[in-house]
Amino acid sequence: MTELETGRPIAGERPAGGIAGMIELRHVADDQARAAYDALYARAGIQNLVGHLDWLLDQLDTRPGMRLLDVACGEGELVRLACRRGLAAQGADLSQVALTRGGIGLAPGVLVAADGTALPFPRGHFQRLTSVGSLEHYADMPAGLNEMARVLDPAGLALILVPNSFGLRWNVLHVWRTGDVHDDGQPIQRYGTRRQWQRLIEAAGLEVLHCLGSEGTEGAPLRGRNLAGLVRHPSRLLGLAASWLPVDLASMLVFICRPTATIGPGAAEG
Repeated sequence: MTELETGRPIAGERPAGGIAGMIELRHVADDQARAAYDALYARAGIQNLVGHLDWLLDQLDTRPGMRLLDVACGEGELVRLACRRGLAAQGADLSQVALTRGGIGLAPGVLVAADGTALPFPRGHFQRLTSVGSLEHYADMPAGLNEMARVLDPAGLALILVPNSFGLRWNVLHVWRTGDVHDDGQPIQRYGTRRQWQRLIEAAGLEVLHCLGSEGTEGAPLRGRNLAGLVRHPSRLLGLAASWLPVDLASMLVFICRPTATIGPGAAEG
């Protein structure tokens, strides 16, 4: 992740969107987040391993023609991959700068500027939904999850990737080296345990079917940009041993979810 040059985390009370027991780092006030992300994307943006995004899509049992929404899509890398698979994919993000950078060559309306807590889509519209490393940055995480549950078809699946408080490669190794939690410099950052994240997700009307551990390198071939990333961040080599790590020690937690029955009938509008 590219660091946001906003200095040390600011002090203050835990926001309503935070969860007791989670680790929270905060660089800006809630109403400054959009400008902060625009500034981040105007520089280098946030880089993901494309092969890993492919691997994440593999976990969702996608089929051509399915409607998929990537929430907080950034520059739309996952949306592009989904479109190549024949999905009717769309992305929504807070940052207009990210969408402008990523929207070149995409049809109008594929990438939409929107706050994740107020998605401009009908109830039950999407058969698949992804949220990759974004929920932890929301000012109000429960509100964002409620929106994900709202726009997901009652028979649909969601994939939500979030960081683990006790991830061996990220936090445990970083604390061992520095005595401090890993700070990627984004406006708001949170870490939670598997159980903390699951309680939060299920309180919003999404049933967790299963949870996978991830190091962010699954499916990424060791060449090109992926190899350069490993050279810059040698600890990613620990990802090669990810299949032997307990889920609760993985750097990232991947939750596969479906709407609970409590969301109610009539969800498939539009």
